[in-house]
Amino acid sequence: MPRRTPRTALDRQRTPRRFPKFLGAASICALIAALLSPLTQAAAADSTTALAANDYCGGQCSDILPPGQNGNATLAQILLNQAFGIQPDHAEDQLGPYSNLASGAATLTDAKINDFFNDASFGVASDQVASTTAPGGRTDVTIVRDKKTGVPHITGTTRYGTEYGAGYAAAQDRLWLMDVFRHVGRGQLTSFAGGASSNQGLEQEFWRNAPYTEADLQTQIDNAIANNGARGQQALADANAYIDGINAYIDASDSGRYFPGEYVLTGHKDSITNAGTIDHFKITDLVALASVIGSLFGSGGGGEVNNAISLLAAQSKYGVTEGTKVWESFRERNDPEAVLTVHNGESFPYASKPDTAQGEALPDAGSVTQEPLVYDRTGSAATATATGASATAAATTLTSAKRGMSNALVVSGKYTASGHPIAVFGPQTGYFAPQLLMLQEIQGPGLSARGASFAGLSMYVELGRGQDYSWSATTSGQDIIDTYAVELCQDDYHYLYHGTCTAMDKVERTNSWKPTTADGTAAGSYRMQVYRTKYGPVEYRATVGGKKVAYTTLRSSYLHEADSIIGFQMLNDPDYVKSPGTFQSAVQHINYTFNWFYADSSHTAYYNSGDNPVRAAGVDAEFPVWAQAAYEWRNWDPTTNTASYTPPSAHPSSIDQDYYISWNNKQAKDYTTAPWGDGSVHRGNLLEDRVKKLVAAGGVTRSSLTKAMADAALADLRAEDVLPKLLKVINSSTVTDTTAAAAVTKLSDWVTAGAKRKETSAGSKAYANADAIRILDAWWPLLVKAEFEPGLGTDLYTAFSSNLPIDESPSAAHGPTGAHAGSSFQYGWWSYVDKDIRAVLGESVQGGLSQKYCGGGTLSACRDTLISTLKTAAGLTAAQVYPGDDQCSAGDQWCADSIVQRTLGGIKHGKITWQNRPTYQQVVEYTSHR
Repeated sequence: MPRRTPRTALDRQRTPRRFPKFLGAASICALIAALLSPLTQAAAADSTTALAANDYCGGQCSDILPPGQNGNATLAQILLNQAFGIQPDHAEDQLGPYSNLASGAATLTDAKINDFFNDASFGVASDQVASTTAPGGRTDVTIVRDKKTGVPHITGTTRYGTEYGAGYAAAQDRLWLMDVFRHVGRGQLTSFAGGASSNQGLEQEFWRNAPYTEADLQTQIDNAIANNGARGQQALADANAYIDGINAYIDASDSGRYFPGEYVLTGHKDSITNAGTIDHFKITDLVALASVIGSLFGSGGGGEVNNAISLLAAQSKYGVTEGTKVWESFRERNDPEAVLTVHNGESFPYASKPDTAQGEALPDAGSVTQEPLVYDRTGSAATATATGASATAAATTLTSAKRGMSNALVVSGKYTASGHPIAVFGPQTGYFAPQLLMLQEIQGPGLSARGASFAGLSMYVELGRGQDYSWSATTSGQDIIDTYAVELCQDDYHYLYHGTCTAMDKVERTNSWKPTTADGTAAGSYRMQVYRTKYGPVEYRATVGGKKVAYTTLRSSYLHEADSIIGFQMLNDPDYVKSPGTFQSAVQHINYTFNWFYADSSHTAYYNSGDNPVRAAGVDAEFPVWAQAAYEWRNWDPTTNTASYTPPSAHPSSIDQDYYISWNNKQAKDYTTAPWGDGSVHRGNLLEDRVKKLVAAGGVTRSSLTKAMADAALADLRAEDVLPKLLKVINSSTVTDTTAAAAVTKLSDWVTAGAKRKETSAGSKAYANADAIRILDAWWPLLVKAEFEPGLGTDLYTAFSSNLPIDESPSAAHGPTGAHAGSSFQYGWWSYVDKDIRAVLGESVQGGLSQKYCGGGTLSACRDTLISTLKTAAGLTAAQVYPGDDQCSAGDQWCADSIVQRTLGGIKHGKITWQNRPTYQQVVEYTSHR
């Protein structure tokens, strides 16, 4: 079936009101003939495109991005997919190779890499050209798509034409998704796509964090352009050309009636008359999109109010001095046992604990209330499901435990078989259908790159490769968000700003929806309301020393999401990035909190980006401070939200270190990140241990580094790094209880086998060591509670659990897609358990907890606690441990872990076996340099 199906008989079928029951199989079959011979969008052009001469990777650059390149589907294609599972061309042809690495990595060789990845060489061989399109009939740009994956290879002879082609290709592949997320960024998703509780939660999560008006979005553009000279002007021209290309495709697909079928299913277009409109894109849409992506993946910090609550709980239990000591031991600001990306001992102090804190504004006990976001609920917006989605969205927005994800393994050429550096890296952006990211190659004046970009922001490749270098990123999480206590005056909606009683700015969104074919949620509506101050949006209210305050959050990237366009422009410019130093210079222009990695044929490099504000002396970034001039960021201008930022030399960075690993772990010595959990056990250790062994042995190859990544992707962090110590305590005496002994045997056998969550064979949908996995999944929350709650007390244990979740197993509901998200073991109490158990065993612990907790610190009592909870866990059935959800039946362990491509459109895909790895991933080894 062709890649896109324009106007056909099925397009003209009026779809019934409820999509799941849209058509019987017989009526679908009657229309198959019409679908198999549709019109084509454009005539096939001359297929003589050759491999590019500006490619220095020597055929050794590969990438993968499931489920597939094609994220658009006509109404006919959606109906066929829903009825029979038929996939549009290139909708999921990268899902199988991606999934198969879980079972195929063990026998991986360099020659087999592209069995699991795409060839990411520049250009398309003439015999591999599937189509060539001149978008909009232009003569200055062509879009060539390859047969294997359908990736667009955009080549322009003018800058305008090149970017026009990029916009056109983006709309070909992701128009519906782009439309969804421009509405998410504006807090208007439910009115556009339907009132499902997930839609409500999504728009609330992001609009709470970035409650922008249309004027705010335009101001961002104006400032970004004005402050960046010729590059700013070029970025504006590129963005306008890109939008022209998007809109050209909208017009063509509308008149040709091959636009995404979701527009019909959501009531925006009529399938018979073609009445209705698909709104053109405008430049502020790009900022709305960028605000979503920046908020989701690149905004470290926050959580200061939760930190204050847990500190007060600790001080209430232990007294101020000892309570503070206990709190600091759990916070692990600069744990000496934490795995580091820059591991040469170099120190990069940031957000460190001051000797004497100044300006702290801790709330009075019990006075904190969260600022409501949603008002005036009607209809389905007032259901328990809807209010639950709101609560989850608020918690996600306000925590410091941002779902960072993404990993990187980079090895210097000194330790590789070829003498050239090797990198295996990419972002974990969750799993969606269609995927948030899209692949492309873009070649034109001042542009030469291939890789992934977020849909709707693909005027430049954001993660990928240039002519002789590749780059990628992981979320870093350093603190660029502070919480201020603004003292109220006059009423609850005025505050003191430098001694003047000032009115808060109220921003509102009113959304309403009614049932559609795509979303049958009953009619409903609500109003979202945010009060903004010069110190940012109001998130909580409380009293401090009896005074009424509002707690606001100020983010350095607030009102500046558009600024990062300059850094991405530089990364795509072959005349700018020519070395590790110029790469670092480029990413210094990106204000999102990311770790950036680089590899060419001779060098590797790393740089941590983000606008790190210079705080006033004595301010502790962990806690709220008074909104007073003395405690503001240095040289802060509230009108533009600009300040003094730490210089590039203060950011963790490195060139040609022996190796780099990153899995959202601590960047460098003394560099404090906002999330809790940078301790002795972190998922970064899974990479560190494997890569360190490879480097020690030498002769690293692309396949051996990929195997290291894939091996870590199946590892259970708890089982690999903590379980052996727990078993050591249990086995300190003979286990006489038969239930406990049987469980210990199963767990020990699993550790010996490698502690993996891996199928017995490819496609078996059953784990080897399944009982041991079930036991640990059940045991972990029980043992943590029994180990720590008696010593901490219920209040403090609960408060610390709000700062750092207890567990994050693959079957837990977490990450940007909820459960079935792949990414696992980012946040949990594994370091606390590790340090405490080692202390009870009498082993050396650096940066230990302030006291021993398990069994009150005695080995025998600790052992009793572990055995008691283990027996309870062993007695739980699979159905109790894995209770089932909308994807899986109760007791299905494999399914509970499985990865699901969460639908953001009409096309569905099958589940794949669990892997903890990047969504988009590159494997690169350059052979030469310009």
